[in-house]
Amino acid sequence: MAFRLMGMYRRFKPHLLMVIAQIGYTFLYFITEASFNHGMNPHVYITYRHIVGGFAMLPFAYFLERKTRPKLTVALFMEIFVVSLLGVGLTLNMYFASLRYTSPTFLASMVNTIASLTFVMAVVLRLEVLDIRSRRGIAKVLGTLVSLAGVMAMTLYKGPIVRELGHPFIHVHGKTSIKENWLKGSILTVASCISWSIWYIMQAFTLKRYPAQLSLTTWMSFVGAAQSAFFTVIVAHKPSDWTIGFNIDFWSTLYAGVVMSGMVIFVQLWCTEKKGPVFVTMFNPLSTILVAVLAYFVFGERLYMGSIIGGVIVIVGLYLLLWGKEGDQQQEMKPKVQSCSSYEEHKAPKEEP
Repeated sequence: MAFRLMGMYRRFKPHLLMVIAQIGYTFLYFITEASFNHGMNPHVYITYRHIVGGFAMLPFAYFLERKTRPKLTVALFMEIFVVSLLGVGLTLNMYFASLRYTSPTFLASMVNTIASLTFVMAVVLRLEVLDIRSRRGIAKVLGTLVSLAGVMAMTLYKGPIVRELGHPFIHVHGKTSIKENWLKGSILTVASCISWSIWYIMQAFTLKRYPAQLSLTTWMSFVGAAQSAFFTVIVAHKPSDWTIGFNIDFWSTLYAGVVMSGMVIFVQLWCTEKKGPVFVTMFNPLSTILVAVLAYFVFGERLYMGSIIGGVIVIVGLYLLLWGKEGDQQQEMKPKVQSCSSYEEHKAPKEEP
């Protein structure tokens, strides 16, 4: 019994870790929005966040991977520089800037496009197996198309506002000061999703040459922070933009740095190495559901019918893709089972005639 439970834990460990990561993302949306409403500059926030994340992961990377960490060459550092630019410097600056013009629910919903984009890129680069003659292969293609249709519905159809069921539990101060600009916000969000998808694909290649997740997480945090600081100095000229007090700005930076830029990025790198980049992106709908529920029931945020319809379509499509993806895992396990059987047969003593 214990052996069976351990086997199930090992099999579903990546799934469990990704669920925990998505819960972390859910809280990130609201903590970050509250900080931005308080006056925190998004670009300064990204810079500070990754400095905190780098220092949080540095001791673990130095001591735990001291003997296994590959030598860092100039070519490998340049590759990490590009990966950091896609994952931090470029992507997150566009992503969190779009939060000023949309909402956490819209942002969390649009992130679901990353799974479909990553899947298409992975198939083109032969990181993902696609057999359109099988049911699971058809499910992958159909799931990708359905999820993209759901995203289009969310973007193009806003629909009527869902009637509030009661008073929100928490009132977010400063919400009225944020002006909605859905066109500008949508462009920034889509651009960040495209670069984010490329980032996931590049992680798979980088991990093959630098298989040290803790060290790679630390490098991406520090390099990404430097890139973001360079950009922030250009757009944020006021010294007051760089000043944060012991308030929501401090706590949001600390949470995002330690939990998100540190632990969650490490979890994603580990899962990417074990299961591939497409698997990691397939859990994004979970945070979409959690964000929508919290935004509507707890914070009293407006919920549009278009977001509900599009979100349901996206989730159906992505879990079609997940079902098709599980077929790859079953095929990968067959050779291992056969090799174990052959080993046991070879190891067993032959009976005397």
